[in-house]
Amino acid sequence: MRDVTVSDIERLDAAAERDAALAMDEDAFRVFYEHTSRPLWAYLARLSGSRTDADDLLQETYYRLLRARMRFGDDDHRRRYLYTIATNLVLDRRRRRLTRPELPMTGSADDVAAGESGAEALDNQTVIRRAMARLKRRDRALLWLAYAQGASHDEIGASLGLKSASVRSMLFRARRRLAGVIGGMRTGGGARAAE
Repeated sequence: MRDVTVSDIERLDAAAERDAALAMDEDAFRVFYEHTSRPLWAYLARLSGSRTDADDLLQETYYRLLRARMRFGDDDHRRRYLYTIATNLVLDRRRRRLTRPELPMTGSADDVAAGESGAEALDNQTVIRRAMARLKRRDRALLWLAYAQGASHDEIGASLGLKSASVRSMLFRARRRLAGVIGGMRTGGGARAAE
C-alpha cells in the first residue's frame, strides 16, 4: 500500500469538483424530466413495440443520462443525447431477443383530426398503427421523430446515428413505404415489410 500524497488529494478534490459541476441538480432534473418523459415514453413504446418495455427503457435511459455526467450546452443538446441513449437501448434489447412482440398503440380523443367523425378517425388511426408496425424499425423511428416529435433532420440524425444529409431522403423513402403499406392494407393486400 502506498502513501497518499498532497498531489493525490488535490487530484481527488479536483475530480469531486468536476463531478459536482457536471451533475444535474434535483430541481433541474425534475423540470427536464417533466418536459421530456411523456414524449420519450411514447417514442420508446412505438419503437420497442411494448408499453411495459417502454416503462423499463424510460428508467434506464434517464439513469444512463445521469450517469454520463456530460456537459450539455442546453436542454436541446441534453434531449438529443437522451433520444440517442433511448434508441441505442431499444436496439440493444432487440439484438438480445429472438422474437418481436406486436406493437400496441393507443390513440386518444385529442388525436382525432378536425372534420372527421370519431369512427373515421379511429379507423384511420388503426390503419396507421398497423402500417407503422409493418415498417422496418428505422423507418418507424424516422417517421416518429420527424412527425410525432417534430425533430429536425439534424436532431433525427444525432438521435439515430445518421448523417443529417441522408435523413431527408430516408424520410422520403419511409413515407413512400408507409403509403405503400397503407394502400396494400386498404385493398386487402399488405405484406409485412422485412426487418
